[in-house]
Amino acid sequence: MVTLMAGLTRSKNNKVIGGVCGGLAKRFEIDPTMMRIIYVIASLLTATVGAWLYVLLWLVIPEEG
Repeated sequence: MVTLMAGLTRSKNNKVIGGVCGGLAKRFEIDPTMMRIIYVIASLLTATVGAWLYVLLWLVIPEEG
């Protein structure tokens, strides 16, 4: 798990709310829009867990730069 998150930062340039999806997209080398779509679908399937997870990641993941 630690190696998956190594080098993970929130994006300053590619963000809509907090840069979490932009940072995840950069880390896993996929399109940021696709990451946002995946995140929204996953959030809808898990009720409100996705929203709480986003806030937690926003607080835990450092901003790039």
